[in-house]
Formats: sequence, structure tokens, C-alpha cells
Amino acid sequence: MARNWLIPAILLFSTVLFATSSPAQQQQKPAVTVAKPVVRDVVDVDEFIGRFEAVDEVTIRSRVGGYLDQVDFTDGAMVKKGDQLFVIDQRPFQTALDVATSSLEVAKSTLTFAEAEFTRTESLVQKGTLAVSTLDDRRRELRSAQANLRGAEASLARAELDLEYTKIISPLAGRIDRRLISVGNLVQADQTALTTIVSLDPIDFYFDVDERRVLNYARVAREHGSDLQEGGGSLDVFVTIADSTEKPFKGKLDFAENRVDRETGTMRVRARFDNPDFVLQPGLFGRVEVSASNTYKGILVPDDAIGSDQDQRVVYVVAEDGSFTTKPVRLGPRLYGYRVIRAGMRGDETIVVNGLTRLRPGVVVDPKMITLPPEVASTENGQ
Repeated sequence: MARNWLIPAILLFSTVLFATSSPAQQQQKPAVTVAKPVVRDVVDVDEFIGRFEAVDEVTIRSRVGGYLDQVDFTDGAMVKKGDQLFVIDQRPFQTALDVATSSLEVAKSTLTFAEAEFTRTESLVQKGTLAVSTLDDRRRELRSAQANLRGAEASLARAELDLEYTKIISPLAGRIDRRLISVGNLVQADQTALTTIVSLDPIDFYFDVDERRVLNYARVAREHGSDLQEGGGSLDVFVTIADSTEKPFKGKLDFAENRVDRETGTMRVRARFDNPDFVLQPGLFGRVEVSASNTYKGILVPDDAIGSDQDQRVVYVVAEDGSFTTKPVRLGPRLYGYRVIRAGMRGDETIVVNGLTRLRPGVVVDPKMITLPPEVASTENGQ
């Protein structure tokens, strides 16, 4: 008899418990953070890896041969155009200059005598005292003396030039390398490398661009009224180096090669940067960001707000009642710390930016509205 009333009592208790717990469970909505996307003027950028190169670079060689007598710079120092770097032993060249000077004096004396002889002979021929053939001999001697004088003058000029070349000066301003030869060693004219100099300010950055982007940059350059090969369209670029403490360096495209490489399908492009503090050095690698479009209104969302649905990228749009729907989007580059949405959004939607893992089909969420800043400072890219 006791068992007959126990079963209905248990069922009644279960029904009451279920009735009191279900509404509480149904009222627990998952909290998510939502926001409007950032809509602002943007310019697309492409990234490439490249290397810095000096605008001017020279290997210093002597124009005359001889034994090295002086080194007048400190290894690794900054030098100016016209600074004296090396001196070749000048004594043989000074001797050659003295000989050339003496030869010139002899040539001048010979010419003076030949001119006097020609004048005297010409007067006597006119009087009939001497034959005309004698005048021809004196004319020949005069012209020979004139030629000898010109040769002596040329020899003297060459001797003076050789003596001047014993002092090797810097042809440009920049940073000099170490000396490659010590005092006392024989220097071969136009052969022996003495050192190198590279200019540092400004400095060039070279990188390779694929065909598609070349055509895009050329179009943007034309819209700027310029040409990609001549002036680079004045497109702004930003280079980041390995030192994370350095802000991106701003420069401009100023040159592109006149053909696309047949083997690689790329074109080499150059950007130029001011480098007053000499931070950038020839040979350094860098990551360059190139402006790849004109200014347009862009829709920006955080990467954390983008989910996946099979092979599609989606964002979750929340309605006023807390329901949500997925919206497929096409992604663009990363700018100002956000991801550019190429297609799929109007820009006025309310999307989930935090808490995507709490979303389930048919669930109503509890949205917490925030306002996204125009730019995320921690990923600032210099724009």
C-alpha cells in the first residue's frame, strides 16, 4: 500500500523541481561584447622584404703606381668629399715634374732661337742674299720648335697631374671602410683596392614586386600624374627594421626597372629614405609597406570578431532582441590594428567582437555594447 502512494509523490516532486528550475536556466543568456565596425578613410598597403643599398658607393684606387706613404683617416669614420685619404710616395713624381719643367724651358729657348733665325733668314731672302730653300729650312725648324714646345707643355701638365694623383682624396661624402693596405706596400695604378666609401644620407631600399602589384602601382602612379619608372608615382612607403624600438621609417618610391624579369616575373623597385641619423645601413634587411590604392572608406573589424564557417570567413551580427546571424565576408589587409572587410558588410551592423566561443545556434545572447577606437596603438603601422 505504501508503494502505491510513493510513486505519485516522486513524480509530483520532480515536476515541481523542473517547473521551478527551467525558467531560471532559460533566463541565463551568454554575455558577449558587441560593437559597430570602424569606418574610416584608409589606403591599402602591401608588404615586401627588401634590402637597403647606398645611393653612392665607390672603391678607392690610386691613379698612379708607387709605394703607399700615408694613411690619413680613421677606419670607419665619416669623411667629406675632398678629404685626403692616402698619399703615395711623391718623390719620384716630383723628380719627373722637375725634369718636365726643365724640358719646357729648353723647348721655349729653342723656339725663341728658331723664331729669330726664321725672321733673319726671311729678311735676307727678301733682299736676295740667301736662297729661298734656306728660308724653307728655317720654317721647318720653327715649326718643329713649336711642336716641341707643345709636347713639353703636355709633359709638364702630365707630370703635375701625376703628382696631384699621389694625394688620393674622397670623391664623395659617406662612411669609409677600413684600410685594405698598409703603409709601405706597393700600390698598382688602377688595380689595388685601398678602401671603400658608401653614402648614408639619403639611402635606397630595393625590393621585388610581382606583376599584378606592378600593374596596380603603375595605375596609382598614373592617377597621381606620374610614372612608376620615373619618380615611382611618389607613393608613400614605410620600412620596419629588425630593431623593434625603432618606429617605421617613411620614404617614397622613386624608381622602378624598365622591364619585368622573365624568369621571376617580378620587377625591382626602389624607395628612397632620408637618413640624417645614419640609423639605416647598407645591407640591412627590412619589411616595406607600400600604399597600394588611393584613399577610400574602409570597414574595419578586429581579427577576434572574425570566425569560420567551413571554407568561409564570417562575422556574427546581433539583432536588438539578442538573436544573431552569420554574415560571410571577404577579408582585406590589416590596417590600423584591424582587418579590412572587402565585401559582405555595410558598416552599420552590430557585430560580436568578443565571446564568439559562447555562440550556439538558436541561442539568444546578452550583448554588451562598446565603442572601438579608430586605431589600435599597439599595432600602429605608421599610417
